[in-house]
Amino acid sequence: MPTFDIVSEVDGHEVRNAVDQANKEVSSRFDFKGTDARIEQSELLLTVYADDEFKLEQVLDILRSKLTKRKIDVRCLEKKQIEKISGNKVKQEVCVRTGLNSDLAKKIVKILKENKLKVQASIQGDSVRVSGAKKDILQEAIQIVKSSITDFPLQYQNFRD
Repeated sequence: MPTFDIVSEVDGHEVRNAVDQANKEVSSRFDFKGTDARIEQSELLLTVYADDEFKLEQVLDILRSKLTKRKIDVRCLEKKQIEKISGNKVKQEVCVRTGLNSDLAKKIVKILKENKLKVQASIQGDSVRVSGAKKDILQEAIQIVKSSITDFPLQYQNFRD
């Protein structure tokens, strides 16, 4: 019986490389000279520092461009609230989301059931396994999920006959 898994993964090394490149560009740009603009990373939690909210948004734009060049979907970024530190300086935490949370996994299963495809979807940890009788039905299921879930990056792996 053919199966595949729906997952959401991000390559941690590529995130690290993108952060390093973004920091390098920020430190060399003229409009950031003499400012405390930088990005710090601890695992999949990024903290962006800047002198004001405008510069913070500029640093985030640089980060997004570097992530995109490294083929990381920027929809996995979840921005937290902007915090004031001292004076005018601000910081913002950005979480890199990986894995499917239970709400999203349930939503995917519900979408597949509502379309009355002859597939079985089961939640397995932070992924959803979909199995069906024919390859064509599974490919149709992939298209339905792709068109329904647009706000979160999904990958379709382990396609087996």
